[in-house]
Amino acid sequence: MASTPPLDLILTFDPKPKKYSLFTRLLSKDKALQSVVWMLISCCALSILAALGRLLGQYEVNAFQTVFCRLLFAFLVMLPMVMHLGFKKVTTGQLKTYIVRSISGMIAMWTWFYAVTLIPIGEQTALSFLAPLFTTIGAAFVLRETVRMRRWAAIFTGFVGALIIIRPGIVDISLGHWVAILSALAMGCSALIIKHLTRQDNPLIIVFISHLIMMPMAVIPAIIVWEWPNQEVWLILMATGPFAVIGHFALTKAYSLADASFVAGVDYARLPFAVLFGWLLFNELSDLWTWVGASIIFASSFYVIRREMREKRDALQKQALFIEKA
Repeated sequence: MASTPPLDLILTFDPKPKKYSLFTRLLSKDKALQSVVWMLISCCALSILAALGRLLGQYEVNAFQTVFCRLLFAFLVMLPMVMHLGFKKVTTGQLKTYIVRSISGMIAMWTWFYAVTLIPIGEQTALSFLAPLFTTIGAAFVLRETVRMRRWAAIFTGFVGALIIIRPGIVDISLGHWVAILSALAMGCSALIIKHLTRQDNPLIIVFISHLIMMPMAVIPAIIVWEWPNQEVWLILMATGPFAVIGHFALTKAYSLADASFVAGVDYARLPFAVLFGWLLFNELSDLWTWVGASIIFASSFYVIRREMREKRDALQKQALFIEKA
């Protein structure tokens, strides 16, 4: 007579063990790979957001109206998250800084959504890579951070890349190009302020409080130009909120899993996504000069970020050695 297996073996035996793919196993262990996945999600979502902005421009929806709706619907998406976190945690001791950040954020959004109605998504995305260079310039002149010659050279090279895209004297510089550069400048200033805010506040709280301040700022210009949209336009406006939240949440998640210099390297994926959506939805094809200029701008921005991270790491190591010797 066959012996009965122990009870614990019967209870734990699974006739159909779960099989996980190699990618799933790697993803669960490798934070760098997780960061890449989150960053690609962010790049895709933000490129869709740009495409929605361009589509709204074709429906002749004013950028002021688009920005207000984007803020409103993003706020509604975030509200359940903040309720789960607890409204008691929505506090800050940096209100003045939030107001400055909100002003720069509003300028960045107004000009960003206006730019995508004037020039192809690929060109607007390429020029947005100037933002980290503007952040470094602001850090040097406003925060009095030390910026050495190599980083200044990288910044200069980045602006050469912008000139390659807009090619002054060879082709006419459109208003859209100048608006896109202004948007990158405002984004750079906003990033500089957010770096300061993150020293004390949670990223979700930063975005939520910023929206609370920016919505009243956005409502008056929106009312002035408001035209009641049809059902189709309402659906596009509503979609801007979720894609904005997904894009920025995924971006924050990516930065939480890996070094900024590593994550910045993946940010270049925004350009292929933007070009793809521009081609599929609007039959736009970016020329060779846009790719060349964008590559130069991105390489410059990437170098600046890597230098900044290396200098921070060196400073921390020196501080640790000083503490050990003390």
